[in-house]
Amino acid sequence: MSIELLKHNILKNAQLDNEELQTFCDAFHPKSIAKKQYLLTQGEICKFEGFVTKGCFSVFTLDEDGKEHVLYFATKDWWITDIDSFTNQKPSFLTIQALEDSEVLLIDHADKEHLYEQIPQVEKLFRVMTQKTLVSLQRRMIANLSQTADDRYLNFIEKYPEIAQKLTNLQLASYLGISHEFLSKIRSKIASK
Repeated sequence: MSIELLKHNILKNAQLDNEELQTFCDAFHPKSIAKKQYLLTQGEICKFEGFVTKGCFSVFTLDEDGKEHVLYFATKDWWITDIDSFTNQKPSFLTIQALEDSEVLLIDHADKEHLYEQIPQVEKLFRVMTQKTLVSLQRRMIANLSQTADDRYLNFIEKYPEIAQKLTNLQLASYLGISHEFLSKIRSKIASK
């Protein structure tokens, strides 16, 4: 597992000295997740925040009909959690599944709270990361409301080419909020231009 990747990610958002950085990293525990294995299932209480060091995860919810709705994909150097469930310790609406063999560094709720007390900069760090996540989700919501499916598809493959290559048509269509048949039509139309 790459603690160095975690350190680099943290130092982009916070100023920690070497001792604080080591204390922060020591609070995380490595976990390997095989392809198709679940890190969290809908209805469980999320007991972690995770930092992806290898692989790719899908973060999604299932509706009453069992249809998957992807909130986001998390790949190397991304964070994953159900922030509502983790913060409020209530059952999760989300499922987190590995799309390939993956590795993640996890911190539990108690260790995170302890870091807040031990290293004041950590609270600022997670506040900044939460703000960045909210901005990203807000932009995605605006795009879903104002852009065509074609534009959403083109923006996704332009912004996340490495993730797009890892996804099936069904997974990408679920993220875009369209059927996989409609995604096939979009790809055919773009290819014929």
